[in-house]
Amino acid sequence: MMKRLLVGTAAAIVLAALGACGGGMDGSDGIGSVARGTIGYSAMTLKNPFFKIIADNLTAEAERHGFDVVVTDAERDVNRQSQQVDNFLASGVAAIVLNPVDRIAIGPAVRRANEAGVPVFTSDLQAVAEGVEIAGHVGTDNYQGGLLAGEAMIEALGEAGGEVLVLHFKQANSCVLRVDGFRHAIGEYNRDRTEGRIEIVAELEGGGLRDEGYRAMADGIQAYPDLAGVFAINDPSALGARTALEQAGRADQVRIVGFDGEIAGREAIRDGKIYADPIQYPDRMGVMTVQNIVRYLDGEDFERVHLIPTELYRQADAEQDPTLD
Repeated sequence: MMKRLLVGTAAAIVLAALGACGGGMDGSDGIGSVARGTIGYSAMTLKNPFFKIIADNLTAEAERHGFDVVVTDAERDVNRQSQQVDNFLASGVAAIVLNPVDRIAIGPAVRRANEAGVPVFTSDLQAVAEGVEIAGHVGTDNYQGGLLAGEAMIEALGEAGGEVLVLHFKQANSCVLRVDGFRHAIGEYNRDRTEGRIEIVAELEGGGLRDEGYRAMADGIQAYPDLAGVFAINDPSALGARTALEQAGRADQVRIVGFDGEIAGREAIRDGKIYADPIQYPDRMGVMTVQNIVRYLDGEDFERVHLIPTELYRQADAEQDPTLD
């Protein structure tokens, strides 16, 4: 069993490492500064605004319940995230929250936390490695969201149908579920059809980020010149795809369906650059994750896996959205 606390010089080194990785969101050093202890949160990547929203809401809710929070950025590197978990354990955190960078490869780090008796909670992204214990998960019903994305693509293409490209991010379980739902919806639409079928021609790695989505879309335009639609697994990759299509002079010919509902995505929907998004709720994820941690530590019952349904957000919704300028 790994010791939960280090003393003397070793502890000082760990605390310095945590500070270098990001420190508390409120500017404090993050460890043990309030009565209930510390929650360690390792975000998949803070370059994606979605995870910043989770971090901000998790931190605010944790402070309401007497916890400090250390927020670190794994930068989509599972080895870096594993080291962050080890740092959390060495500093004696009360609980760990992860957006797993890799749903399977994060398994050994979670097992080390299990052995140390520190509960691990996941937010948005699930860990599916064998032999690990996740104390609680709050995320999106991604399969249901994928079904809605498929419905949106069917609406966008109309009776003509056409070729569709998927910009994927396969190392995230949430994205696998989204694409599974999308494929199911398209398959049901195509059933018994001989005309106006929608053909998913390829899945390209879009990285879940704008610049990588741009590069993948640029490659897709060259490989599939007759594209009619793109399903991007999140807003950053959808926005990158839009830029590539604009630069290629194809923006008016290819319809984009995204996923998330972040501000930039909703603005693009309002402006007709993205057709629609199944929107999810990262603010709720952050708040509910902390509430589950509190219930767990207090020995109370709670829903161990809570999936929040998405809602389809179209241009008409954006035009009535009071949060957009």
